[in-house]
Amino acid sequence: MHSHAAHEDPEELGLSNQSPNRTFESIFHSYISRRTLLRGAVASLVLAYAIPVRPSNATAAASGFTPLTHSTEDKLLVPPGYDYRVIIRWGDPVLADTPAFDPTSQTPAKQARQFGYNADFIGFLPLPAGSQNADRGLLVVNHEYVNPELMFAEWDGTLAGKTRKIVDIELAAHGLTLVEIQRDSKGVWSYVPNSPYNRRLTAESPMTISGPAAGHPWLKTSYDSTGRLARGTLNNCAGGITPWGTVLSAEENFNLYFGGALDSVPDEAVRAMHKRYGLADRYGWGRHYDRFDVGQEPNEALRFGWIVEIDLYDPKSIPVKRTALGRFKHEATTVVITKGGHTVIYSGDDERFEYLYKFVSAGRYDPANRAANLGLLDSGVLYVAKFRDDGTGEWLPLIFGLGPLTPANGFTSQAEVLINTRRAADLLGATKMDRPADVEASPTTGKVYAVMTNNIRRTPEQIDKANPRAANKHGHIIELTEDGGEHTATTFRWELLIACGDPHNPDDKASYQGHTDGSWLSCPDNITFDDAGRLWVSTDGQPASIGKNDAVYVIELEGPQRGLTKMFLSGLPGGEICGPAFTPDHRTLFVAIQHPGEAKGSGYANPISRFPDYQPDMPPRPSVVAVYRQDSGKIGS
Repeated sequence: MHSHAAHEDPEELGLSNQSPNRTFESIFHSYISRRTLLRGAVASLVLAYAIPVRPSNATAAASGFTPLTHSTEDKLLVPPGYDYRVIIRWGDPVLADTPAFDPTSQTPAKQARQFGYNADFIGFLPLPAGSQNADRGLLVVNHEYVNPELMFAEWDGTLAGKTRKIVDIELAAHGLTLVEIQRDSKGVWSYVPNSPYNRRLTAESPMTISGPAAGHPWLKTSYDSTGRLARGTLNNCAGGITPWGTVLSAEENFNLYFGGALDSVPDEAVRAMHKRYGLADRYGWGRHYDRFDVGQEPNEALRFGWIVEIDLYDPKSIPVKRTALGRFKHEATTVVITKGGHTVIYSGDDERFEYLYKFVSAGRYDPANRAANLGLLDSGVLYVAKFRDDGTGEWLPLIFGLGPLTPANGFTSQAEVLINTRRAADLLGATKMDRPADVEASPTTGKVYAVMTNNIRRTPEQIDKANPRAANKHGHIIELTEDGGEHTATTFRWELLIACGDPHNPDDKASYQGHTDGSWLSCPDNITFDDAGRLWVSTDGQPASIGKNDAVYVIELEGPQRGLTKMFLSGLPGGEICGPAFTPDHRTLFVAIQHPGEAKGSGYANPISRFPDYQPDMPPRPSVVAVYRQDSGKIGS
């Protein structure tokens, strides 16, 4: 996930992948041409030329809610019969004895004890541990990045104008918040300010590094000569929950925090890695701290871009960066336990022309031995996806010594394959995708859904002339079926679920089997499933792509209404919608409102939204919201 303004930023989401690997669009065109000949109709594939099916009012009512339409209102909108409550906001006290939030007297020490900025991934773990209790649990929230223009009245908007105090507050506003929440008899949620479970993790919190890359010279710095101790976590985007009750937090756009003279990096391999991962100084932290200056600490950036595992049930536990899962701009860490007990984790590298991955553990999950499960993610095989023209695909293993991953191509160990995951995937010939974001497996069918948010940098020369998705500003969702229904399979079948955009605009070449009027979507990002097997999609970028607020949509996946899309929630001006996550009883849907009020030219004095306080002396505040039915029934039923 990224800020809306960042969609046009070549440094953040530029073309760092210069490999000659095929793009998904070229494969998709060949696939469609072949399927058209074989099956006689592209309509069966839900293609761009399909005629939208508009459900009757009776159909809409039977689905459990009246769909919304696109909005630009400075108001969070939910369907009739639903309501919401803000559970926690930027600056709310998390730890005991923390003063109430005051944006005019903020300090690093206060921020390190308060809810951080830009809420992203949301996870809910029931209390007590191992139960299915839906009325009390632990809420974990990622804090992806900061918007200093909306946080600090005194900031002049330049990197040179960032004081050390501002930088220290930004460091403390990153990371994660872990907080206990509870639901009362009326169905209203609140957080418990003095719970012993409450915890803040920041860009300064100590963490360990485990797995095949731990201890490698590339991970050693002046702070840690062992290569096994990390300092903090950055740009935590999406995430996942393991069956053994831990959280996996994905480090995404870590590249934006490191400046300095790249050419001064002495190790040629490290220098090449930094270029391949697109290091760019957006925050100016290196002006105050050497660890963010590659000229001073050339290896520090290599200690980010990992999956971090956190034990919420043990407030004294130290988070662990699991290197076996590879290093890239992780979006999503969806966990699936296979029939044979192996743990499979799907993840996308959320940048234009990057790849889709999955990890398969060597060991097996043991529901009776939680301690043993805590080491499952340190050993296994990481794969990258290659899509074929005929609607099939292959998972290519990233294993040192296999294929091109040899000393002849600069790799001397499995550690180096994992630290330099992107180059390894380049050499294997993985398929370039349009910002692979969230990847989730359906709990009812086992099918895997991979979200491609957008890619406006795709040129006509990079696709076949008949392919309508050049300059893909709206994104699409792909459905993968692992061969044999087994998530450890190394081959799969794929097809398009939807191609997003306006079905009434021929230029968009959007594809839906059905949608309610005004409920088509753009820029899909996060997804989850309800207990009826429907796909819930939140968006990131509709203000830029269609001039409307980001939103949450529901997509039918099975039966005669497959592909039917309906809007459930509409967000705020400038605000991305993240999460979403259900309680075990599906009576509450949690969503995160990230960077409300963000827009070009919008600042502390003049944000385009002041959600959720709507007070003239209070800036907009990223928040977590609980949505519920007024009759306490299941969401969407």
